[in-house]
Amino acid sequence: MKEDEKCIKDVEWKEVECKGENLAGEIKFRNKSKNLSFIGISKGIVFILIATFSGAISGSYIANKKYSELKTQRNNTSVFQGNKISNNYTSKPENSSQNSIAMVAESVSQSVIEIIDKDSNDDELSSTSGIIFKSDGYIVTNYHVLQDASKYSVKLSSKTLPAKIIGYDLLTDLAVLKINAKNLPAATFGDSSKVQLGDCVVAVGNPDGNTTTGIVSSTNKKVRNQNDLIGSDTTYDVIQTDAIINQGNSGGALCNLNGEVIGINSLGVNARNKGDGVSFAISTNEAKSIINSIIKSGHVVRPYLGIQTEDYESDDKAQTKGVIVKAIIKDTKAEKSGIEVNDIIVEFDGVNLYSTDELEEILEKHKANDSIPLKVMRNGKLIKCTVVLSERPDN
Repeated sequence: MKEDEKCIKDVEWKEVECKGENLAGEIKFRNKSKNLSFIGISKGIVFILIATFSGAISGSYIANKKYSELKTQRNNTSVFQGNKISNNYTSKPENSSQNSIAMVAESVSQSVIEIIDKDSNDDELSSTSGIIFKSDGYIVTNYHVLQDASKYSVKLSSKTLPAKIIGYDLLTDLAVLKINAKNLPAATFGDSSKVQLGDCVVAVGNPDGNTTTGIVSSTNKKVRNQNDLIGSDTTYDVIQTDAIINQGNSGGALCNLNGEVIGINSLGVNARNKGDGVSFAISTNEAKSIINSIIKSGHVVRPYLGIQTEDYESDDKAQTKGVIVKAIIKDTKAEKSGIEVNDIIVEFDGVNLYSTDELEEILEKHKANDSIPLKVMRNGKLIKCTVVLSERPDN
């Protein structure tokens, strides 16, 4: 067979118009391979469309199934581990934040108790909140609400017990009470250094179930409680929040959503550092050492320089800057240091000194009985001295 004949796949009749008497038909040959190519392409497109549609349905099913599993797993996870709480909580996703706050408040409130202050006639003066610090009866609260009372009692869920003050710290407004009880639900104190701006916090108090919420607007904010004597001043870290801290939850717990106490609410700090719409809580990392010191010795041991100072800057060409000594406190070790009134301290512990704030920061790095080298300007001469730090008196 000839090569051209192999290409003939189909024929069709076609009528043609002929002139004259001679009428005839014409056979037209066509190549079927083009039709087959078109059909093959069409089938391929249809197959792709069907496969795409089927894949979309399968993917949607798998995604929905995985989402349901993750949602169930998330809802069944305990919101926090610091306090005991059931892990079968199943809230709706859109209400999860509100329900987390409710769970934190409910659980932490077991460790936040009411403290009742009474006068010598057993008349109730006020009530405030406190936090169970140790399960054997140690409770931390604010001191300012206790200082005018003669008797104290702690109201637990089932009973009211008498309490006694172990000690207090005027500068941070913290006090520790002790009641005769065991196996109390102590709060979990978290690491306040991990608090971040914008974190949601819950301020939990005891009287009337006083609970407020807010966000952290400043972390590790430095607050200085000033006194006329540099040895009696202190700077400590607080957490600033817009959660309302009032008489009801002052002394109570500022918590994160893990149910950990990250701060101790302080109305006293608020009064000394007024701000529009902001409140303060003493950070737990700051408070824990103070509380442990009070439990151990009844007070907080701080270094005490024993001199009264002011910032100084001369108006002469020398432009000397430093801290001028205004007075030396009697019966302190500063009396034997060689420092004199009107001396200008220009260097302290090897650091150039320009203000009392800087002096305070250096003191906080030391402890009582440390020996500190310093340099003073006296009548235009630079003189070296050494001062031994005393222990700051409670008053």
